[in-house]
Amino acid sequence: MANAFTTPMSGSSPAPARAGIRAWIALAVLMLPVLLVSVDNTVLSFAIPSISLALIPSASELLWIIDVYPLVLAALLVPMGSLADRFGRRRLLLIGSTGFALVSILAAFAPTAGALIGYRALLGLFGAMLMPSTLSLIRNLFLHQDQRRKAIAIWAACFSGGAALGPIVGGFLLEHFWWGSVFLLAVPVLIPLLILAPIFVPESKDPAPGRIDPLSIGLSLGAMVPTMFGIKEIAQTGLTFANVALIVLGLALGTVFVRRQLSRKDPMLDVRLFKNPVFSGGVLANLLAIFSLVGFLYFITQHLQLVVGLSPTTAAFVLVPGLVVSIVSGLLAASLANRIKPSWMVAGGLLLNALGFLIVFLNSDGSVAGIIAAFVVLGAGVGIAETISNDLILSAAPPAKAGAASAISETAYEVGSVLGTAILGSILAASYRLNVVVPGGVSAADQHTASQTLGGAIDVAKTLPAEQGTALLESAKHAFDSGSGTVAMVGLVLMLGAAIMCLRSLRTAVNNPEPVDH
Repeated sequence: MANAFTTPMSGSSPAPARAGIRAWIALAVLMLPVLLVSVDNTVLSFAIPSISLALIPSASELLWIIDVYPLVLAALLVPMGSLADRFGRRRLLLIGSTGFALVSILAAFAPTAGALIGYRALLGLFGAMLMPSTLSLIRNLFLHQDQRRKAIAIWAACFSGGAALGPIVGGFLLEHFWWGSVFLLAVPVLIPLLILAPIFVPESKDPAPGRIDPLSIGLSLGAMVPTMFGIKEIAQTGLTFANVALIVLGLALGTVFVRRQLSRKDPMLDVRLFKNPVFSGGVLANLLAIFSLVGFLYFITQHLQLVVGLSPTTAAFVLVPGLVVSIVSGLLAASLANRIKPSWMVAGGLLLNALGFLIVFLNSDGSVAGIIAAFVVLGAGVGIAETISNDLILSAAPPAKAGAASAISETAYEVGSVLGTAILGSILAASYRLNVVVPGGVSAADQHTASQTLGGAIDVAKTLPAEQGTALLESAKHAFDSGSGTVAMVGLVLMLGAAIMCLRSLRTAVNNPEPVDH
């Protein structure tokens, strides 16, 4: 039966009802937290220098200020998705929004680095309530596949748009206000959500939810936190015993988590969903698309600022064309999805990612024009792959389990983000260390600093006589760009392999709207 949010289709087709105008208004409301979380992911990096001067954190505290939010967020996405299915997705969205706004105010006025770390952890907790709720509500608002693809494309566009706005808005705020202003962005965004969501967004939940399983929640946390932290630490400190032990511990607890879910009649996460090749292929495609995007941005942003010498805000504007293309390509993908097989579209998007890496590899002089061209191509690929893979993930899962399926999609995003930085970043760091040449006569401490990162070499060069400083800078920049070429070639090979994988795993995915279990 059609309701206020749907209108019946003509004829006797068994396809689900099409959404009405109120559903599209609800979608606009749901884009507010999506925009906020995506802006929040990129805006903090611009505030780190100001935070360092104001709160004087130790090196370890500064790392935790950056890392604790994505660690907590990724660890809680699956439990929060399951809780949303049980208690109501809109309810959890409103709780998360309220908490996120209040904690953002506290974080803006944090008196110490320790307090800011605690507030960032709480933001991860409440942020984990937001993202799965928005995507799962979209799954239940738009039952017709054509409309759902368009809605997911808009969702992905807001996510990409927020990523583009983060550096620009952050640069503007930090030029005019104190570092805490980047946290206060949440307040004017979430207040309209808290007013409009109860009016336009209908509640939805699993009609037959399972019991809350605290042990499964604990195992989920135990699997995600050490694994992701170990991966992040490898990117920072290398392949140490402690880092490997953390990853092994996380994988072991993850195995226990999976075995527990398989043994329960009402699992927190139905891991049997992964037996569906379309679902598992969609999750992997989602992860790899974000892997390529974040890994690309990791070395390109450093090249633009440290090699080319652009300001952070100018560097952000250089990347805007690629992010705009990512938005447009996602919207076009939704329109073309009925004419082109999903497996071909996802594989095509990943091949565009590969082409973007190839352009970087061929752009040996590191010109800004070449970087813009590479990111435009890669942005088009990410937009296509993200839109279609997210739709495949949601459509492969029953609507009652939309929260859990959305949480898996979001977890893939976070894991892809961490892996993109860790794997490609580690390759870049290793290549840099092998190729940089530090001039003679430099102290042992400065030699170590200059041989670790390009930023360290630039700082050391400022303290050296002109001839030595120039020689160090030239060697360091050449070593960095040589490492960027290696990273680009690795990214190219990975994306080619990913495209072949998607052609195989997604070959059974169909274009036609599927019947939906009400």
